[in-house]
Amino acid sequence: MAGIVFIRTRDLERIAEFYCARVGMSVWLEQPDIRILRHENLLIGFKLDEALDQDSLLTFFYPSVEEVDRMYHTLKAEATTAPRTNNRYQIYNFFALDPDNRRIEFQCFLHELPAWR
Repeated sequence: MAGIVFIRTRDLERIAEFYCARVGMSVWLEQPDIRILRHENLLIGFKLDEALDQDSLLTFFYPSVEEVDRMYHTLKAEATTAPRTNNRYQIYNFFALDPDNRRIEFQCFLHELPAWR
């Protein structure tokens, strides 16, 4: 089973360019007024709409602290926090804002994970 999270944006081209060029997603499918982007097993459909979804939090996770640090250096201008360890959740993460001022998180888990593939 798979799924897609749909999020509304006022500027489909700008948001798709940001997630593809800066975050490393790729275009999975294009439809009228919709661009579905993929990052490994995550599918996000951005839909052109006058209403804007800003309350969501998009989280991208990576296998290592080094990968999170690499993303931090790539997105330092958009970052709202520096990378840090969160002991409560046993993660290493930082937060940033996308062009719609939507919060995005980049993290790695600091513990073993169940298989997900």
